[in-house]
Amino acid sequence: MRIIRDYQFTTPKDRGASAAIGNFDGVHLGHQAVIDLARRAAPDAPLGVMTFEPHPREYFAPDAPPFRLMSAEARASRLAKLGVDHLFQLNFNTALASLTPRDFAQNVICDGLGLSHIVVGADFCFGKGRQGTVEDLKAFGQDMGFGVTIAELLETGGVQVSSTAIRTALSEGRPRDAAQQLGHWHRIEGEVIGGEQRGRELGYPTANMSIDGLHPPKFGVYAVLVEVMDGPHKGTYHGAASVGVRPMFDGQFPNIETFVFDFTGDLYGATLSVALVDYLRPELKFDGLDALVTQMDADCDQARAILAAL
Repeated sequence: MRIIRDYQFTTPKDRGASAAIGNFDGVHLGHQAVIDLARRAAPDAPLGVMTFEPHPREYFAPDAPPFRLMSAEARASRLAKLGVDHLFQLNFNTALASLTPRDFAQNVICDGLGLSHIVVGADFCFGKGRQGTVEDLKAFGQDMGFGVTIAELLETGGVQVSSTAIRTALSEGRPRDAAQQLGHWHRIEGEVIGGEQRGRELGYPTANMSIDGLHPPKFGVYAVLVEVMDGPHKGTYHGAASVGVRPMFDGQFPNIETFVFDFTGDLYGATLSVALVDYLRPELKFDGLDALVTQMDADCDQARAILAAL
């Protein structure tokens, strides 16, 4: 998959794509439906996705609490798995945010990227002040020569599929409900970083990853599926992970610490994708290390049973 970050600097081979447009945070079932429409609208054209980095919400409210379900890198990885040929991950800046709806259609969609067809959700707004509507987009397409398809909002189980609903499910410790809307397990991806090695001293060495910038799921212990995405230990594993601030050790900054079952080796610097399957229990502060280890033994036994049944 080719990633294009500036609509003003493209090559001829980047042009002519049929592209879905949106933020695609989580790449949930609704997003996948929009992408599939783009694929079917022009089956002979390259399949594209246009999105923005940073997320416009981050740009306009940089001090707001973290809300993203996935990083830009995790989103690109998921889109590549869906067969996207071109990811137009446009730099969201003052210049782009200041374009009128017509200028966005002309300068970005038509002249810059040369898209042959675009697909957007029924609630899509664009241009300065989000003034452009899907009806405006259809009119611009007729004037400028690109096709437009409007995707109806998707529901599952009588609930509208949305990133907001997925965040709520994760905040409440319901990863399976989040997965029903995502169409895949919710995953936290990132590089394994150095920790204080307390887990190793307790017989439970963990792979530590930051969750900075991401919407935090409910703090506690989870049964997880682990994918080591690179390095000599590349592969898939089962495990148990703790998300939170480590109250037993007076931690302050939330992270995720994953114990990979039946694994020996060094994961420092590797990229992991940790899928939350089931919430087991909240974070707790124990009377001592022996009580903590006893609970960790029970957590891992429970996680093994859950994951064996998948």
